[in-house]
Amino acid sequence: MQAIVISEHGGREGIGLQEVEMPTAPVTDQVRVRVHAAGVNRADILQREGKYPAPPGYPENIPGLEFAGEIELLGEGAARSWKKGERVFGITAGGAQAEFVVVPESNLARIPEKLSYAEAAAMPEVFITAHDALFTRARLQMGERVLVHAAASGVGTAAVQLAHAAGALVYGTSRTAEKLERMRELGLDEAIMVPESPDDIVEAVASLTNKGGVDVILDLVGGAYFSANLRALASRGRIICVGTTAGTKTDVDLHLILRKRATIIGTVLRARSIAEKAEATRLFARHVLPLVERGKVHPVIERVYPAAEVRAAQEHLESNRTLGKIVLDFST
Repeated sequence: MQAIVISEHGGREGIGLQEVEMPTAPVTDQVRVRVHAAGVNRADILQREGKYPAPPGYPENIPGLEFAGEIELLGEGAARSWKKGERVFGITAGGAQAEFVVVPESNLARIPEKLSYAEAAAMPEVFITAHDALFTRARLQMGERVLVHAAASGVGTAAVQLAHAAGALVYGTSRTAEKLERMRELGLDEAIMVPESPDDIVEAVASLTNKGGVDVILDLVGGAYFSANLRALASRGRIICVGTTAGTKTDVDLHLILRKRATIIGTVLRARSIAEKAEATRLFARHVLPLVERGKVHPVIERVYPAAEVRAAQEHLESNRTLGKIVLDFST
């Protein structure tokens, strides 16, 4: 089969489309999926650079955390729930950027009829991450104020839509005014430009909330943003840390955490057990997919690349010009 292979760690010259062995036949509760499209995530770039290896049991040299395709082969236990040829999408800890992938049947969901394979491939990683972070971990409620950093990213576009659909007041940050303006179509209520320092966030939130602060902050950036988060947070607010694109180190004012009775939550999807991913997938299918079917939320795609153009796809993502997702097409 054809797969995206990391031949050496470092720059984009070390990755490309190659012929590799097919994954083994599925056993017990596994299925083998013929992949038609796969999402591209920053984790793929970090893996290419040698900074984010796949967990044990997953391909070390084939990236990819999400996919969409059709069931090609069923393990004996999976045959009770699925049928050959069904359109499915889901998450995995690696190996999704290939023509075939073997995954536990519990980590799959059925693709809504209205979605193409490319649209479906743009959803699992970001929508499951956003839904799990906002509602399972941070317990966002109707009427609360939520601040989404990097609102135009893949997880950001999903989080803005889900929070809006749940009746929250949604604030979002970006370094690009044009992106923020486009985000209003997805349910962004208030846009916050961050042209220089994250400290600007604190002043903007104070002005927008009459100094009340925000109840939940979805932080996809980390670094210096964390200090600003604490100051922008409402009393008994929750900060959910999902990404660290601005760095993993920050100054923490413990007194501020105590005084605000703040809750700090860290989360990562890739390293979770199969059972934990199954629960997150189940909640995604139950809560998010009905919204997709009714047109309340939808995947946001910046561009679809043929799988052979993976270097261009990763370059596009690394440029930070994107609004939404980059997807690789394996159908041709």
